Amino acid sequence: MTWQHGKVIVHRELWRGQPWCVIPQIVVADARDELVTYLPEEAPFAFPPRKHGPAHPWAGKTAWVGHGVLVVRRPGEACSVFHFWEGPERRFAGWYVNLEEPFRRTAVGYDTQDLELDLWLPADGPLVVKDEEMVEQRVREGRFTKEQARAIRALGAELREVLDRGERWWDEGWASFVPDPAWRAPAFPDGWETTPPTEAPPPSAYRRSRDETRVDVGCQSDT
Repeated sequence: MTWQHGKVIVHRELWRGQPWCVIPQIVVADARDELVTYLPEEAPFAFPPRKHGPAHPWAGKTAWVGHGVLVVRRPGEACSVFHFWEGPERRFAGWYVNLEEPFRRTAVGYDTQDLELDLWLPADGPLVVKDEEMVEQRVREGRFTKEQARAIRALGAELREVLDRGERWWDEGWASFVPDPAWRAPAFPDGWETTPPTEAPPPSAYRRSRDETRVDVGCQSDT
């Protein structure tokens, strides 16, 4: 299954087998070894009701605020690379390496789950580790198991070492991406509420891809 440029799909975060945060995204490029999506300005959020457990940390937010974000994911990899811009001139700010479960495709998009720990790599500054202390808090809350927490920290340490060496496994040309102005506030595609959730992978799947072959999908501009 591949999606065409401009297709609206849904990013669903799952917890305990149920969606608890859903956001529409737009496909920029879909290749064998890379999925590139765009989280547009004013993209709506949905937080499906749950019978048990806490609400999603973003519950109460209605839509994405600020410049849109371009996200690069690789199959089987437990992280994604967010590209952020800032200011009225839309200056590239940097990359946010988001630890998350490897994404699983569905009929309407993909499923994943945020793993809390993140690495911020500014365009003009040193690497910053974010939310490291939150991993243990999530264990106390019952969101992560101790096994998950160990796997998350191990992956974070590995990614930090790779980034400190100056390695980049994504195309840095995406920093110049310019979205189609018509991509604001996309609607949810049909079926996002009824599509069965995928099965979450075990903590042993929290790893970086060892396949360094990247398909060059190009850095498309839609202006």
